[in-house]
Amino acid sequence: MSVIVHSSLSSIGHVDGGAATVIGSLRTILGPAGTLVTPTFTWQVTDPDPDRAGIPDAEVIERRAAVPTFHPDLPSTGMGAVPELLRSLPESVRSSHPQASVAAIGAQAAHIVRRQTLGFAVGRTSPFGRLNDLGGHILLVGVGHDRNTFLHYAETLTPNPRLKVRRFPRDLDGERVWVETLDVGNDNGRYFPTIGREFEEQAGTEEVMVGAAPCRLIPVQPLVTFAVRRLTELLDADQHDQ
Repeated sequence: MSVIVHSSLSSIGHVDGGAATVIGSLRTILGPAGTLVTPTFTWQVTDPDPDRAGIPDAEVIERRAAVPTFHPDLPSTGMGAVPELLRSLPESVRSSHPQASVAAIGAQAAHIVRRQTLGFAVGRTSPFGRLNDLGGHILLVGVGHDRNTFLHYAETLTPNPRLKVRRFPRDLDGERVWVETLDVGNDNGRYFPTIGREFEEQAGTEEVMVGAAPCRLIPVQPLVTFAVRRLTELLDADQHDQ
C-alpha cells in the first residue's frame, strides 16, 4: 500500500521510542513495496499581515522579512511528531510546495512528491492526486476527518469549491518575491467531520484501538467519490440559502 498518515502521537499514550517506533512499525507493515506519506505543512511560511494591502509600513516590512522561504529541510509546524521525524529521515523525500508539502519514504515516494503546483496545492496535480491514482489509503491515528487532507482534495473536484488565497515568499533568480495563488478554503469543522462519519458508516469502516488512540484505515478512491458528491450537495444547499 501507499498510505498517508494523519496522526496524534500523544493520543496513543506512552510509546517506547516515540515517533520513531510508530514510523518503524508502519514501515515494517508496509514492507519494501509500500510507501509511507505524511503531510509536512509549514504554516510559518505565510504572510503575517494578509489584510494589509498597498505599500507596507516599516513594521509590516519587518514582520514579512522574518518569514522564512521554503526549503526541503524547513521544519514542519503544527503537524505533530510523526510527520516531523519522517521528514528528517535521510531516505525521505519531500514535495516542494511552500505551505502544503508532504514527505514520503518507500517504493513510490519519488513519484508521489515529484510535482506540486503552487496553485491548488492539494488538487489533481499534487501528491494527493497521485495517491488517489495509486489507490492509496488514509490512516487516521487519534485524529478525526477535520485533519483529513483528502477531503480538501475532494473539494477541488467539486463544481463550486470554497476558495482562499495562499500568500508566501519565494526566491526567484536571487530575488525574494511574494506569490499569491488560489486554493480550496478551510472547512473549520463545518462539513468534513460529518462527511467522514457518513462515509465510514456506509463503508462499514472498523475502528481499531492502538493504545488509547482510535485508528481507521480508509481507501482514498471510494472516500473521494463519496465526498465529492456530498460536498457538492452541501455547498449547493449553502448557496441556495444565501
